[in-house]
Amino acid sequence: MRSGPIATLIFGAFVVATLVITYWSSRRVRGTAGFYAAGGAVPPLGNGLAMAGDYLSAASFLGTIAVFYSVGVDGLLYVVGAVAGWPIAMFLVGERLRDWGRYTFSDALAHRLDERPMRLLAAMSTLTLCACYLIAQLVGAGTLVETLFGVRFEYSVSAVGVLMISYVSFGGMVATTWIQIIKATLLMLTAVAMVVLVLHRFGLDPNRAIAAAVGARGEILMRPGRLVSDPLSAVSLGIAFALGPAGLPHVLMRFFTVKDAQSARRSLAIATVLIGLFQILVVLLGYAAAALVGSKPSGGVNMAAVHLARALGGESLAGIAAAVAFATILAVVSGLILAGASAVSHDVFKHLWKRGHASEAAEIRVSRLATLGLGTLVIGLAIAFQHENIGFLATLPLVIAASVNFPVLVLAMHWRRLTTRGAFAGGVTGLVLSVGLIVLSKRVWVDVLGHSHAAFPYEYPTVFSLGGALLVTVIASMSDRDPSDS
Repeated sequence: MRSGPIATLIFGAFVVATLVITYWSSRRVRGTAGFYAAGGAVPPLGNGLAMAGDYLSAASFLGTIAVFYSVGVDGLLYVVGAVAGWPIAMFLVGERLRDWGRYTFSDALAHRLDERPMRLLAAMSTLTLCACYLIAQLVGAGTLVETLFGVRFEYSVSAVGVLMISYVSFGGMVATTWIQIIKATLLMLTAVAMVVLVLHRFGLDPNRAIAAAVGARGEILMRPGRLVSDPLSAVSLGIAFALGPAGLPHVLMRFFTVKDAQSARRSLAIATVLIGLFQILVVLLGYAAAALVGSKPSGGVNMAAVHLARALGGESLAGIAAAVAFATILAVVSGLILAGASAVSHDVFKHLWKRGHASEAAEIRVSRLATLGLGTLVIGLAIAFQHENIGFLATLPLVIAASVNFPVLVLAMHWRRLTTRGAFAGGVTGLVLSVGLIVLSKRVWVDVLGHSHAAFPYEYPTVFSLGGALLVTVIASMSDRDPSDS
């Protein structure tokens, strides 16, 4: 599927618009508070839109529709899971995190526990999470550009990476926030428009769309168990969805872009409503794709959403859907790169290396260099993971977040006996187990690295990695006799 002139025009117009926003934002960045947190001046409605935009990634639009298109009813795991974690984030970490922190969630940990070990742990987990999440987004972006314009995947990913690095290096959180707000609005409007067209096609009856999908692809779409191969992996995936959002660093940064804790809570409530509404729409779009898109779409199953738009509204709607999907990816990767760069510049450079005495100009300069380095790294990794489903790739950061950041952050807020040694030991345990077991699973060990058998038999290791992190944290804290950091 090659794009026509209308799709190309829409696509190009969005890229130009985001670059204009970046230039405008770069002239309004003032110091580290402006670069990392937009000066804490984002209103709750805008921040809620941006927060929803941070989470509604390529996996939510392209990936979730692709899951319903491929395996049917099992896609409900993604839909329900995408909403489940936000009330937990709201009630367990939202307001207190805003009260404790300045720019990153490591500031909050440093408020409660010893600064240097906590910033080291936060930097390690943030960089790992952002790298994993960025791989998923860049795979989606590269596939999208390759399918629409016939550009080789490697060149597509590289071009997207350059745009991503430019947004963050020059515009900081101000540019990232505005791009997220625009992207979230466009994504919701596009999904609503496509749902209206689907209902018009099937006589305003969603059941007819589902029946058409079953007729086109078979009863197998209504049989569970095809997405996750075993019950333990299904439980692990559910835990990752429920607890992961409260540990995602690029989402947690959104708590610091508003003026107070009450505004942070209102932002979370708005984001939860928007995410829930979007997931309801995606269910129907996924079944409609199964009914209206052929069994072997060009670009692979990840492009089912764009092919559905073409079937519903011709080239114009396909161009809009492709541009919105591209906007989704660019907006999310901008937030991710900013979170990763802040871990290097704010935690490692300023607080660990310079012991808090670095100038704001030096910190921002290091952040821009970190943006360049991290962006270059994930471009190479995205090329290696080119053929993986982006829905699967985007769940891996949730596993890591639920195993590392979530337990440490929640225990720091709600368990008085937690010590620095316990938090650090538990966090490192969760990080090593989650990353190590993901690498040893079939999706990486066999499908990417080419080994004949998986060393770890389950797709998702959250039960083991989170359980290990909590166990080590509690044992290390209870056995720690140093009361200075409890």
